[in-house]
Amino acid sequence: MMVTLVSQCEKNALKKTRRVLDAFANRIGDNTWQTVITEDGLLTVKKMLRQTASKSTAVSCHWIRSRSRSELLWVVGNKDAFNESGYVPVNYTEVNNVKMDETPMMNEIAYANTMQQPLEQHLIAVGRLAAEFANKLIPNEPKLTEATFIAGCLHDIGKLDPEFRGWINSKINKNIASEELPENGVHVDKGKFSFDKHPRHNEISLWLIQFLNLDTVLSNKKQRDYIEHAVYWHHAKPIRQDEYIKLNDIHRKLKTAYKEKGLKDLIEHAQITIGKVIDIINNTKTVQFPSFKQAKFHFDEDTCGDFRRIQLPDYKQYDISEDIHDYVSQISMNAKANIIRSCVVTADRLISALSSQQLNQLIETNSFSELVDKKSHCSSALIAEIEHCLTRFENSYPNSERNSIQSEVAEKLLDTESVAVLNGPAGCGKTKIALEWAKLTEAKKIIWICPRVQVCEGLFKDLTSNEYLPNSRIEICTGEIKDTYQNASIIKTPEDKLFSGDVVLTTIDQVINSITTHGNITALVDFMNAHIVFDEFHEYIPMPAFNLLFSELVKCKQLQGHRANTLLVSATPHYAFIDQLLEIDKEDIIDCPSFNQSLYQISFQPFDEQLQNTHNPLFSEQPKNTIVISNTATTAQLAFIANQENEKAIVFHGKYKVCDKKQLFEAVYQSFKKSGTKKYNVLRSGPIVQASLNITCQRMVTEFTQAENWLQRLGRLDRFGEKNEINQFITAIPQEIIDSNGKIKSNCARFLNKNHTYRSAYAWYQFIQQQELLAPVTINQLYQLYKTFYQTSTAQDAIEQDLLAALKQSVQVISAKVHDPIQFVKKPSAKAKKKLKKSSLRGDSRFVQMAKVKVIGRDQIKFINEYAIDWQESDTDFSECYTESLDIIRNSGLIDYTAKKQERVTPESPIKGIPASKIGLRKQVLEGASVEPEYPIYLSYTPNDLADCLGESQPEPAATYYVSGINQVIGAMSLDKLTTNQ
Repeated sequence: MMVTLVSQCEKNALKKTRRVLDAFANRIGDNTWQTVITEDGLLTVKKMLRQTASKSTAVSCHWIRSRSRSELLWVVGNKDAFNESGYVPVNYTEVNNVKMDETPMMNEIAYANTMQQPLEQHLIAVGRLAAEFANKLIPNEPKLTEATFIAGCLHDIGKLDPEFRGWINSKINKNIASEELPENGVHVDKGKFSFDKHPRHNEISLWLIQFLNLDTVLSNKKQRDYIEHAVYWHHAKPIRQDEYIKLNDIHRKLKTAYKEKGLKDLIEHAQITIGKVIDIINNTKTVQFPSFKQAKFHFDEDTCGDFRRIQLPDYKQYDISEDIHDYVSQISMNAKANIIRSCVVTADRLISALSSQQLNQLIETNSFSELVDKKSHCSSALIAEIEHCLTRFENSYPNSERNSIQSEVAEKLLDTESVAVLNGPAGCGKTKIALEWAKLTEAKKIIWICPRVQVCEGLFKDLTSNEYLPNSRIEICTGEIKDTYQNASIIKTPEDKLFSGDVVLTTIDQVINSITTHGNITALVDFMNAHIVFDEFHEYIPMPAFNLLFSELVKCKQLQGHRANTLLVSATPHYAFIDQLLEIDKEDIIDCPSFNQSLYQISFQPFDEQLQNTHNPLFSEQPKNTIVISNTATTAQLAFIANQENEKAIVFHGKYKVCDKKQLFEAVYQSFKKSGTKKYNVLRSGPIVQASLNITCQRMVTEFTQAENWLQRLGRLDRFGEKNEINQFITAIPQEIIDSNGKIKSNCARFLNKNHTYRSAYAWYQFIQQQELLAPVTINQLYQLYKTFYQTSTAQDAIEQDLLAALKQSVQVISAKVHDPIQFVKKPSAKAKKKLKKSSLRGDSRFVQMAKVKVIGRDQIKFINEYAIDWQESDTDFSECYTESLDIIRNSGLIDYTAKKQERVTPESPIKGIPASKIGLRKQVLEGASVEPEYPIYLSYTPNDLADCLGESQPEPAATYYVSGINQVIGAMSLDKLTTNQ
């Protein structure tokens, strides 16, 4: 410890005490000594002073606890020579009762919020709680926990800003102690003040950190990057005319507001506050992270000169590379930043909700871990319900080899480094295995993440059935559906109960929101605490942005080591992605054989893409119990129209209104499920039914595609192994692909290439051709070929090229669409409205309106004087709404067409009053307004509106209509596709 000794001795006592003190300490004044000494050494000094003490002896000893605080240990001799604190009495000023050796800042109380939490208490509490969260979530990452603690201790240091202190004090003086600060960090929002001219407190915090000696305090430079990222992004940023790009943008605004002396005062005040934080650490004996005790602020003009070169922290850091390993390191960096930021924001919100008395008690009792346990606690009967489920399977199929093998696989999934992969082909019972794994790992809550809504719906039907978990709370939470099954009934999930089910079925989009937005960032803590199942995860691999962001989520869980409790499930796991991007060891991929012993005859049928007739396998009339899966919805629609008079068929894809999609999904499931109604003989579909949907058929036709899709589609053919005859699996392949030697010369090839899968698909086709599968094969044989395929050099080259292309596009999409979290400083209206995001990872969409047409025969189209969406603003039925890709609207030219004419049809059009000559402005307004359903973009007009309002007799060739056929709704189609010669 460091001590200061002060002598107020007189007469002979002065010489005696000097001899003792000179022997142990350095004299720093006529009557003052200072040294670093042990407790035993200090006890010796005290003992020797007492042995020589007289009435003239007076020596005080002070323990230097921090730069701004010391503690009196003892006085030997005349205690009246010192006051009760051990100081030599001196004069005091009468102004503000400030001591002569102190500045006003030392006695000033800075508050963190209107709950009157002293800033130093708020900072240390957020730091401690955030570190407890980090330590619980990632216990094997002490450096990340240390960075989280420091980020929490610094996150609000910018609230020393005089503007903020003035505003918060005015609130407190008006007795608005219960008023909470806005979640987005907005404050000082009245009068002439503007955040266009002044930084916000998180930006000032980042600026202050630049004057802190973190580089000497921390052992790892990356820690500083994580700290700065969490501090800067613990609030979303505002919309500004003069956007801040570099650190100098913050510096110049502060310098304008406070001049150089004001900046130095701000830094001095920060040092005093950090000193108080360190005092709290010492007093509460918080010995973790001792390096932080060395933190010092120091104003340096050279540091300010570097600000012009320092970029503000990027929210997401991804750069295009030709090396997959570069993406791996970027994924890891972003994943760690996600966790630290989530812990800090979660802690900040919990601490800010406490009263000042509660906060003080929390610090004194050091009960942060209890608060973390309370937040993380989850009680449910899920394990018991899974046990009942497994018992029912055992009772129904006693001594079953299938049950035995499934249990063995579930056991093997426990023996993995962190994240496990279940490689289960169609018919192996992946859902049951996943539930048994959850039971063995003592799951209290499962978040089951799917690539598409339809996969969620299929699982929802399975898990709520009597065979699985009829007595559990099964929740489905997607953008379209928010329902909870409980007590044999389905209810709408209240907004405040979302993600509260025992098993939550959700889409990847909902979970990715926790790492791409500000409002949902605390959901990442819940994600880290739960058991996670990523179902059909292979679908993310070619999806721009989703592949990288999915990898971030997996990396977050990998950091938990054996406590990851995460399962990746797929029949086609894409071994290259698992190995190279996720860095999962092949020993952690657990195989389960299919129990389906049916035989499959594999055949490839070439066709001419220009023909849409019986010579095209996708368009030819099909026998009973057939599923035809094409790569696009348009192909399925056209094939359905071509055969609607001859087939008892149903067409299903994604181009429906929500209400129609739900009805048709139910019809498909009921007809083609195990022991289904067989109401329909043929299902024509896009890729929407190819994965995880429990439907089956006796014959299948698929359009040429990559191995993953090809095998997933095969999984719907005799899915339950009930057929004794040989199953026909027909692949319709354009002749141009066969003749092209891998070159991109057909529409199918162009479509696959656009999705970064053509090289892989062509390599798979060549591989299968080399196998000469003339005889029927089993599913297990085909999946063994799939594994062998990934071991061939030709496949590896093609797959790596596709994967790199997909990752490059992902970086571009993330740069364009994963915007920095932005908070619009605008009060929400009292009426809540459904709105679309202006920018979405899956593609920007807008609400649209379409006229109806009915297709009676191949060449007979009837235009109807009705619109597809029929609702009034006062009574909106959002299930009637329809959205279309903004790219399609633009590329088709419809945005130009409707921007010229829409206000003539709809008087309430947002472009009303904008001159027709300003077409660019009209398009911009239409695109902006159509994120709300009240202002859809019209993609087509009824005959009456065309004639009466627009004075036209013929519709625009590219116009999109909502089409119905003889027996069912067919969905949205462009007129030029609909009228193409057959």
